[in-house]
Amino acid sequence: MPKKRTISKNTKGFEESLWDSANRLRGSIESSEYKHVVLSLIFLKFVSDKFEERRAELVADGKNKYTNMVEFYTMKNVFYLPEMSRWSFIQQYAKQGDIAIKIDSALTAVEKSNASLKGALPDNYFSRLGLDGSKLAALIDAINNIDTAKDKEEDVVGRVYEYFLGKFAASEGKLGGEFYTPKCAVNLIAEMIEPFKGKIYDPCCGSGGMFVQSLKFVQSHHGNTKDISVYGQEFTATTYKLAKMNLAVRGLSANLGDIPADTFFKDQHPDLKANYIMANPPFNLKEWRAADELTSDPRWSGYETPPTGNANYAWILHMVSKLSDHGVAGFVLANGSMSTNTTGEGAIRQKMVENDLVDCMIALPGQLFYTTQIPVCLWFLTKNKKADKQRLSSSNAITSIVFFVFSQNQNKE
Repeated sequence: MPKKRTISKNTKGFEESLWDSANRLRGSIESSEYKHVVLSLIFLKFVSDKFEERRAELVADGKNKYTNMVEFYTMKNVFYLPEMSRWSFIQQYAKQGDIAIKIDSALTAVEKSNASLKGALPDNYFSRLGLDGSKLAALIDAINNIDTAKDKEEDVVGRVYEYFLGKFAASEGKLGGEFYTPKCAVNLIAEMIEPFKGKIYDPCCGSGGMFVQSLKFVQSHHGNTKDISVYGQEFTATTYKLAKMNLAVRGLSANLGDIPADTFFKDQHPDLKANYIMANPPFNLKEWRAADELTSDPRWSGYETPPTGNANYAWILHMVSKLSDHGVAGFVLANGSMSTNTTGEGAIRQKMVENDLVDCMIALPGQLFYTTQIPVCLWFLTKNKKADKQRLSSSNAITSIVFFVFSQNQNKE
């Protein structure tokens, strides 16, 4: 009988070991810049592994003449990589002084060869930062140890991405909260609204965590990920790139708009009617519009115009306007949104109740979010409660254990 392998309590997971290796770059660049360096390299390693796997398939099938044709990769949801963009090339020249330039060139070539990656990758980023060559080479060696072929059923790169995004958000504090929503909150929203089939929308998508959890929900319930369509928008250019990379490493195609843009002033999905909306808007955003701007916007039709001093209700009404006739929304807001009467907000909330939009609300404990230590809440809205009885009953069951789940997860984030 084979001996059981014992693992020391001090044994590190490979994500943590990789983080320790990547952390050697700290001190030479800001943490806000550092995450783009690490995540861009992980992305490049992942797409290169997938490319090499697909190329080997073509060779094995006797289709050598097709190994440099883009369409034979995209048909399998694989990005085509010119030779200068392949991980083997980057690794070969990792110890040379111009490796930063080579990485920039590799990322540019990947984007040019794959239309779906337009605007997703850093542009001349590594050269600008003036990184220490030996530390960058050590990071490349560490990332080279990620074995994406080890377990076909396990989302290895997705795990690494999720781990690193959480670590970066924790290290950056409030700024980190601009691109990352704690996983426990995202999980709960997904379980409540059950985004199984249809169009999913996030008007302030950050690094795409809501979409990733939607994908996991479908997979865990043995659904078909091709049955969901993803739409989103993000204002910050660097976070927009993070979202595109985060979704690409999981093979999830999404329409995040042509460019990063303000959702209120440049809505990139004006005609969208979503089946599901999942969001974590910026809390209590002040001066989001001037007094004479967007006063008669159709998104507020039938309601008071949201006040200029706080965007919470502008986000709510924007999401209400995007719901389909049977749409469901779950989103995070500051607790004050449940009771405020400032400048018409109470009237908007009353009208929403009268219109029978409010499904339920869940108050969460404080200190869950990197953006704030104040308690927050989850709002759940639905356009058609009568046709939604089954989901509502399951939501009630979930609601009864919410506080237990969060008390268990709070110290793990």
